[in-house]
Amino acid sequence: MTSTSNASQRARPYAGLSWLVLALACACQFMVILDASIVNVALPSVRDELGFTATGLAWVVNGYLLSFAGFMLLGGRAADLFGPRRMLVAGLLSFSVASLAGGLAAAPEVLVAARVAQGVGAAMMAPATLAVINTFFTEPRARAKAFSAWSASGGVGGMVGALAGGAITTGLSWRWVFLINVPIGAMLVVVAMMSLAGTSTSRRGPLDLIGAVTGTAGLAALIYGVMRSADHGWTSGPVVAGVLLLAVFIVVEARFARQPMVPLRLFKIRGVAVGNGMLLLFGGIAIAMWYFSSLFLQNVLGFSALQAGLGQTPAAVTFMVIARWAAALLPRTGVRPLVLAGSACFLAGFGWLSLGHAGSAYLTGVLGPTLLVAVGIGLTFPTLMAVATADVPDGDAGIVGGLANTASQAGGSIGLAVLATAAGTRAAASEAAGRSPVDALAAGYDLVFLMASGLGLAIAAVSLLLPRRRSFTDQR
Repeated sequence: MTSTSNASQRARPYAGLSWLVLALACACQFMVILDASIVNVALPSVRDELGFTATGLAWVVNGYLLSFAGFMLLGGRAADLFGPRRMLVAGLLSFSVASLAGGLAAAPEVLVAARVAQGVGAAMMAPATLAVINTFFTEPRARAKAFSAWSASGGVGGMVGALAGGAITTGLSWRWVFLINVPIGAMLVVVAMMSLAGTSTSRRGPLDLIGAVTGTAGLAALIYGVMRSADHGWTSGPVVAGVLLLAVFIVVEARFARQPMVPLRLFKIRGVAVGNGMLLLFGGIAIAMWYFSSLFLQNVLGFSALQAGLGQTPAAVTFMVIARWAAALLPRTGVRPLVLAGSACFLAGFGWLSLGHAGSAYLTGVLGPTLLVAVGIGLTFPTLMAVATADVPDGDAGIVGGLANTASQAGGSIGLAVLATAAGTRAAASEAAGRSPVDALAAGYDLVFLMASGLGLAIAAVSLLLPRRRSFTDQR
């Protein structure tokens, strides 16, 4: 009997709770992405009250992102060893306690430590939610719909974070940006204990300590080095240390670990290997869309932070609608047609954005192209997450979820460093050539959008390695 049929048999007793389980997974993903964005608007208030330096303030954001991406693989394997229910509850508790500490922080060091702890909690939650979806939703159409809802919840979290951060900071205090997580987290713990009772899929076995240390430290060092690359270059100590540690990690997993944290045999599954490669590229697409289009609105067109958030709302809504529609198509079309259609949207949308300048109108210079890109994201992101986590043995669902999340996050971190460096270099050269500061910034962002078009083409090329019309549940 196949692993999929075994999972189906286990899931049947809990089929009546499927809607509640999906709501739980989506709510956790919403919290994880929300806290990556909601704090941005509150940063000036945080700086003024706690006395952050300019360099230290960046770690209110970077501390969360670094620990979130760095501990994702460990969180995924822990979900396999100890069960996704235990890891989801542990992650929620850690996240909520860290949020309480952040909301009550009286010193910069306390807030940064709380943000790092939040990231660790998020790294436990994210792969566990994917493992829960893989366990409860085994029928292809239902699984596709579940992944689209999970993906859309992340989009909602990013959109709400941009808007709610300003509203909460203005109406209450920046502290409530963190404190609001405490009652929500407590409620989700109760829901997880109830809805996932009796669904343990853990297995006995030791944790690969050497693999856990080298893999986690390597990822954290590499991502930290990438974050600093604009000022310290790509050959800085953390980058080199991260690459070396990851090389040791691969050797340990391949040759010495009895039960490796990341079994390399998983990359023999075509969907896992190709899907993670496309998610790595997609991370740069997401950064170009949400981060750099926001900068273009504010720094070139003169929008406020709140206006920029509102200006991106139509694209966020479009992404959610298209993601739901793509879920209905995926079991019938397979992965490749949706990814190719999405890549075409990236090529057209980012190409259009690259024509932007200081005199561009919002409707024709930003709204139109970002809607096109949002259609591409809606078609590709849930599809890539589905293909990258399908067809794996039951006991590896957590680590595969961790791999998929890590690929996307690492791609975003690397993409941000590369694109920001390219934008800064082009802007500096343009200003030196006599262009105004605003026009120079526009030229830098235009280059970013052209590079994002290239990433769209790369995703399309990699997708050709997948079977032509087979469902994502059959890709091996």
